[in-house]
Amino acid sequence: MSDQEDLGADVYRQEASELVQSIEAGLMALETDPDDRDRINAVFRDLHTVKGSGAMFGFHELAMFVHEFETAFDRLRQGKVAITTALIELSLQACDQILCLLDDPKAGAAASVDILHRLQRCLDGSDKGEDGEHTPAGNAAEGCRVTFRLSEDALMRGHDPEGFLDELRELGPTKVRALVDRIPPIDQLDPTACLIGWDVEIEGAVTSSDIEAVFLFTRDDMTLEIAPLSDTPSAAKADDNQGLDAVATSPAPGVGKATGNTMRVATDRLDDMMDRVGELVIAEARLQALAQCSGDATLMAVAEDIQRLAAGLRDSTMSIRMVPMSSILGRFQRLIRDLSATLGKQMRFRTRGEDTELDKTVIELLADPLVHILRNCADHGLETSEARLAAGKPTVGTIELSAEYAGAEVVITIRDDGRGLDAGKIRARAIEAGLMAQDADLSESDLYRMIFEPGFSTMSTVTELSGRGVGMDVVKRTIASLRGQIDLESEPGHGTTVRLRLPLTLAIIDGLLIEVGGELYTIPLAAVEECVELPESHVSEHSNSSFLNIRGGLVPFLRLRALFDVTVQPTEYQKVVIISSTGARVGLVVDNIIGNNQTVIKQLSPLHAGLKSFSGATILGDGTVALILDVAQLVATGRMIEDRARRENAA
Repeated sequence: MSDQEDLGADVYRQEASELVQSIEAGLMALETDPDDRDRINAVFRDLHTVKGSGAMFGFHELAMFVHEFETAFDRLRQGKVAITTALIELSLQACDQILCLLDDPKAGAAASVDILHRLQRCLDGSDKGEDGEHTPAGNAAEGCRVTFRLSEDALMRGHDPEGFLDELRELGPTKVRALVDRIPPIDQLDPTACLIGWDVEIEGAVTSSDIEAVFLFTRDDMTLEIAPLSDTPSAAKADDNQGLDAVATSPAPGVGKATGNTMRVATDRLDDMMDRVGELVIAEARLQALAQCSGDATLMAVAEDIQRLAAGLRDSTMSIRMVPMSSILGRFQRLIRDLSATLGKQMRFRTRGEDTELDKTVIELLADPLVHILRNCADHGLETSEARLAAGKPTVGTIELSAEYAGAEVVITIRDDGRGLDAGKIRARAIEAGLMAQDADLSESDLYRMIFEPGFSTMSTVTELSGRGVGMDVVKRTIASLRGQIDLESEPGHGTTVRLRLPLTLAIIDGLLIEVGGELYTIPLAAVEECVELPESHVSEHSNSSFLNIRGGLVPFLRLRALFDVTVQPTEYQKVVIISSTGARVGLVVDNIIGNNQTVIKQLSPLHAGLKSFSGATILGDGTVALILDVAQLVATGRMIEDRARRENAA
């Protein structure tokens, strides 16, 4: 296989995987709303696309399997059979088989045959009339004539005329005649244009919907005429009493033109482009600094133009990398459905904030942690229907996944209404595993966080789903690698909430440049609420108060000079930058506020990765390095100050 063919096959695998996710989502939606005709047609279109493209890229075994699957599903589309749970289950198994054939086209032939046989038996069991015979489709004619012409760019768009003819041949005995009246002289011939039409006579009982199904994806940009075989080709408009509706469609003006087209780009190319944009932003900042130093008006004007263009290029490149949460949420619907069957628990899965976008790199690495958390919710969190009834809860448990923006972060919340975490059981297992001392005095929050330790599990036996203590450790390590934070809350008897706080992007952000003790630092601008003057009563570092009164509300503050162990004398008028994260606020006392800047995030080296107050570094216009403050960590420190003050006041 050539490199081009390999690339085409890889692209097809990716597209087919996404289509299978769409099919699965459609099937599960039909399970709750079986009369949704639009959803049925959407599933059929996805199947048709998987089949057609598969044959084109050499996945013949897959194409044959999907063709039989599509043929069976067509009976449902035509209303010949009813949607049942058993039918949906078999259809989902067929989707799994499609993914297997994508990975290894030669494997699983026996499984394909078995699934198709069971699918056929399921359809036959619900496709019988009162006399026990199959009910034939109504409105069928004994033979028809089909005349069609594809758009001129059909070949360039991947449509295969021979494939359409093969599908028509499957409807019955056919006679095919090519229509060549539009082919120009050879010196004017465009070899990429589809200029031939076809006239096809089909014998047997065929309905107009059978014909339209063949051209389901090309109807908007082709000409199609259908008439009973007894009529002439011009008599396309047949009477309904003759049993076959005549159809004649012509492309609408402008159809077939490129409108909102998309193309696939390799991720490494996007990463390389983002790196180059980052370097451009740094170079632009250096140019801006040089222009200001020179005082040359012409140079300053050019620098401003480059700054504007670099900012536009940065925003465009960033938007290309942003992907909605909906791109990974579809697979979780299937996960919860399968877990419900495996565990014998009734559960529903709800989502909110599907349009919330994250950097592609972040969202790709997020899928596995979310799977582990959802499995834990289903296995450890939700009770059986009997236990829920005894506790006065609905028999059906609920798992909810939501996503929302919070300053410079996206907060992803996974919540269940199950039994909650058992602090006593966690403590006992942690002591048994040597993770804490017998007399250790841990807060409830710290105790809950034990579930993220490697090898920790409250399950006494290993099952297919849990017991090895690996899942939540994977969650912790992956979220840490993304510069994210995990919050865990639980109320016994009422459920558990896991919050993942993740940066919007790992590439470029807007930052607020500050100075502390002569050193420059950057704060993500999206996390900054306001800047105020440090009150004179709080200037002394020996002040008893650690709170500011901001319009009637108390906000804890941190002196960055003390946090960074600065010995240089402070400036006369110190400032306070109020930052927020997940609803909590904290003030940062700084010497000076320099201004806004575009911040190209550079990862810290492994040697410095453990520094808790910093999430990365950036290069400034003069070539110096400024550390980026970790907002979530600083807000957490502020919360500790607030909690300590509350405990002291209570005492």
